[in-house]
Amino acid sequence: RQMETRIRRLTLCVVLVASSVITGAAVGGDWPQWRGPSRDGVSLETGFLQQWPAGGPPLAWTISGLGKGYGTVAVQGDRLYVQGTQGDSSAVFCLRRSDGGRIWARALGRTLDQERGGGPRGTPTIDSDVLFALSETGDLACLRLSDGTVVWSRNILADFGGGNPKWLISESPLVDGPNVIVTPGGRNAGLVALDKKTGKTVWTTRELSDPAAYSSGIVADVHGVRTIMTLTSQAAVGVRATDGKLMWRYTKVANDTANVTTPVFFNNRVFVTSAYNTGAALLQLRAENGEVRADEVYFTRDMMNHHGGVVLVNGHLYGFSNAILTCLDAQTGTVQWRDRSVGKGSLTYADRRLYVLGEGNTVGLVDASPAAYVERGRFQIADQGWPSWAHPVVAGGRLYLRNQGVLASHDIAAK
Repeated sequence: RQMETRIRRLTLCVVLVASSVITGAAVGGDWPQWRGPSRDGVSLETGFLQQWPAGGPPLAWTISGLGKGYGTVAVQGDRLYVQGTQGDSSAVFCLRRSDGGRIWARALGRTLDQERGGGPRGTPTIDSDVLFALSETGDLACLRLSDGTVVWSRNILADFGGGNPKWLISESPLVDGPNVIVTPGGRNAGLVALDKKTGKTVWTTRELSDPAAYSSGIVADVHGVRTIMTLTSQAAVGVRATDGKLMWRYTKVANDTANVTTPVFFNNRVFVTSAYNTGAALLQLRAENGEVRADEVYFTRDMMNHHGGVVLVNGHLYGFSNAILTCLDAQTGTVQWRDRSVGKGSLTYADRRLYVLGEGNTVGLVDASPAAYVERGRFQIADQGWPSWAHPVVAGGRLYLRNQGVLASHDIAAK
């Protein structure tokens, strides 16, 4: 009987833990890379304000001095990491999470201006006690979290013969096991894997020479085959993570101007989308003889996502189709609702709500429900002279909003 009681208690504990993970009740306060812990724009934290007061949630702190750039924050422990500029250099800043105070700054290389704004576009990727950051000119560095010491660095454009896209490199590095993956867009080096401890080349995609676009990749196991997926300037692609072999290439979703959005993977399917009068597709992925093939499930012009990303919540996809916030049934692509909301922008999901940021400096809180568009509050942030293109981040009960040199932390925890 004692043994049976112990088994029942152990079973109950397992069920409770599993239930908390499934329902999102488990609270995690870190956001260690682009689009969060799972690289999908989804936070599992709960306990947030479900309606904002007039003027938005309380401002905890705000800082300036990050220079130029469109990248957002990575969060781990008591620190924040964000890219910006310092004089003529593209740099990484380490800040205190409590008040935004600077701990250290590290230059990666020269910065670059552009007609749509200068500075870096990417978000650092934290891995254990280091981070990886890629600048707008192709300088990739591994830095120690403690003090910003450079472990190794190299320039991916110079080393792999790539060209800088018109609006500059915008990629956030992807860490997969022992490797860090980036997209130089060079000949026989559309994507490359580098040893994350040394920076040495592990493989290049010898069958893929597409120039780079502005997308950041993801990685997933597809029927046992580890697969890296991203958008190049010419196609959505799937590359085998072990050796860089190109396994599938889907051109219908790519446009000739700017392919930006990070793919969304679920149930051995991947959703890919771009703007400029193109659209979106859901691809079914299947493995054969150690390779993955992609078959189109549907193509739709009802999701032309520019830069702001797409999130999957309870079987529905949410994202801006050009300037219209749109909800799609993920399995069919059927539109559930559309709304002009805050205008063309970006979004993040947490605790039943979408946190949306329009490029015109309006922040909104919206129900993540296919039933209807319901807004739960909005407020304005100060115009810094360029579009607000840095995605919002939710971590540890705070909403982080970066707009060029300014970073603000808002308290969104329910009291």
